[in-house]
Amino acid sequence: MTDLTLTKAAEPPAGRPGTAFLDVRDLKVHFPTDDGLVKSVDGLTFSLEKGKTLGIVGESGSGKSVTSLAVMGLHRVGQYNKRNKVRISGEIWLDGKELVSAPQEDVRRLRGREMSMIFQDPLSALHPYFTVGAQIVEAYRVHHDVTKKVARKRAVEMLDRVGIPQPDKRVDDYPHQFSGGMRQRVMIAMSLVNNPELLIADEPTTALDVTVQAQILDLIRDLQKEFGSAVVVITHDLGVVAELADDILVMYGGRCVERGPAEEVFTRPQHPYTWGLLGSMPRLDRERTDRLMPVKGSPPSLINVPSGCAFHPRCPYADVPKGNVTRTERPELRETGSGGHFSACHMDRAERTRIWSEEIAPKL
Repeated sequence: MTDLTLTKAAEPPAGRPGTAFLDVRDLKVHFPTDDGLVKSVDGLTFSLEKGKTLGIVGESGSGKSVTSLAVMGLHRVGQYNKRNKVRISGEIWLDGKELVSAPQEDVRRLRGREMSMIFQDPLSALHPYFTVGAQIVEAYRVHHDVTKKVARKRAVEMLDRVGIPQPDKRVDDYPHQFSGGMRQRVMIAMSLVNNPELLIADEPTTALDVTVQAQILDLIRDLQKEFGSAVVVITHDLGVVAELADDILVMYGGRCVERGPAEEVFTRPQHPYTWGLLGSMPRLDRERTDRLMPVKGSPPSLINVPSGCAFHPRCPYADVPKGNVTRTERPELRETGSGGHFSACHMDRAERTRIWSEEIAPKL
C-alpha cells in the first residue's frame, strides 16, 4: 500500500515560508494547442495558513480555476492530460508535502481527504445517475474502511449539517431533484465529508439568487470555523471576497497583479486593474449618482499576452511612467510599504496613492 505521506522536505526550500499550510511557488500551467502555447498560469506565488481564507479574484480567463485544478492535481488525471499534455512547473506545498513532483497516486489519496473542492457547477459535477447519498458514501469510503451503513449515516449527518431538510429522506434523491442552492449544499457536504484541511471553493455562488448566495457564504464561514480549514474562494464577485476573505489575490493574464490583506486591498488598492474591478462593483450602502465604471476592453489572449505590463492596453494610466516601460518591461510584484500588501505596477507608490485618493475613490 502506498504511504499517504509524500516526500517531506528535511527543511523548507529556499524562500519558502516554513509555517504556511498551503504554499504555491512560481506555479506555471501551460497548455500546448494548435494555435500556440496557452499560458493559463504564468508564475503565481501565494501562501495560506490554516483557519484563514484567501480570495482569488479576476475576470474570466485570468487563470483562477486553472490554479485551483493545479493545486488539486486534476490537470493530470485520465485522458485530459493525454490529449492536452499540460505542462506544470513550480512548487505546491501542502502541509510540508510537495505535490507537483509527487506521484499521482499519492496526490489522489490526498484529494478528498486533506484537500477538497467545491466545483463551479454542481449539476455537472454531481453524477446524474446516482443518488446524492451514494456519491457522498463513495467519497467517504474511498478514504475510510467502513461499511456502507456507517458511511450512509455519515452522509445523512453531513446533509443535515449543511442545512438540507429531511436529510434521512433526501439522501436517496438524485441531483436533478434539488434546486441550485440545495445542489450546492450537497457539493459542500461531499467536499467536507472527510474533514479536509484545505477547501477550495470555485465560484460557489454563481447562478444563485442573492438570498441563497448569502446562505451559502454563511455556511462556508461557519463550517470553516468548525473544521478549522484553510479556504480558497475563487470568484469574479468582489462582494463574495469582501464577505469571506482575510486576504485577496487579484489575477490578470495568468499572473498576480495585487495581493494583500482584504481591508488593505479594498481601502487602499495599488493596481489600476483592481481600481477597475472596484469601480464596476455596485454599491448599496450609499447613493450613487454616476454610472458604474467598467474596465474598458477585453481580457488578453493567453496565447499572445501583451508585452510589458499585460494590462497596459486597457490601462488609462499606461503613459504615466516615463518612457515606454509599461509596454516593454513586465512589472515585478513589490511590497507597497504596508505589511503584506504587494502590487505589480510601474507607477511609483506615491503616484498610485494620489490617483486613488483624488481620482478613483471619490467616484466609488
